[in-house]
Amino acid sequence: MRTVLKIAAIAAALSAMSCDRAAQGEARHFSQAALDTALGDPGRKEQRESSDARRKPAELIALAGVSPGDKVVDLIPGNGYWTRIFSKIVGPKGKVYAVWPQAYAKEATGDVATLQKLSADSYYGNIVSGVQPTAEVTAPEPVDVVWTSQNYHDYPDEFMGKVDPSVLNRAVFKILKPGGTYFIIDHAAKAGRGIADTDTLHRIEAATVKAQVEAAGFKFAGESKVLENPADPLDIPVFDKSIRGHTSQFALKFVKP
Repeated sequence: MRTVLKIAAIAAALSAMSCDRAAQGEARHFSQAALDTALGDPGRKEQRESSDARRKPAELIALAGVSPGDKVVDLIPGNGYWTRIFSKIVGPKGKVYAVWPQAYAKEATGDVATLQKLSADSYYGNIVSGVQPTAEVTAPEPVDVVWTSQNYHDYPDEFMGKVDPSVLNRAVFKILKPGGTYFIIDHAAKAGRGIADTDTLHRIEAATVKAQVEAAGFKFAGESKVLENPADPLDIPVFDKSIRGHTSQFALKFVKP
């Protein structure tokens, strides 16, 4: 009898370990084929031709490891450039939550309308768009990836209510599954500038972002330099006509333990 009970206990422990691994995202499998298909999506032909060469989606999404079946939060999605790609990667078993902080949504009504239209299109049937309180990031279920491109620097600014980035990072940590990815792309500031240039130049120092995110409990898991541009002096606004669309940017990957 003791032997039977011991075997049952071992089986239960193994089952619990298996469930724990699943909860930590170990069942996720990055698919290059899914990424290639998403990049070739006919629905994004215009964006592919106008933006892929400079935005490097193949390299960055591969680093992030966005996979079929994933639940992804695209935080401040703009016109849906990344949202469309994520939609076709995660497929019918996945979900893409395209969300704006309320303060930002007031400044981007056109983009909000575009994503609402996109989420109503059955061709992108796994997209859910919405507006949330500025200092919050929520999702109706635990997610595998939180992605934000060129907008992390906005949170400390006047129009966003000077939200402490630690508030954002803790909120992201809360909604991510263990093993989930937090991916940040942003315009680079000069070394030593920290958050001093976020409102004036729309830039932030990569080292500052890394320190802030790690302070929330994340582990740094890699970076890409494909968006770096040595010709960017880093001390002019990102909208300056001499550099707009070609700023030097950093891409950082963090993982929730």
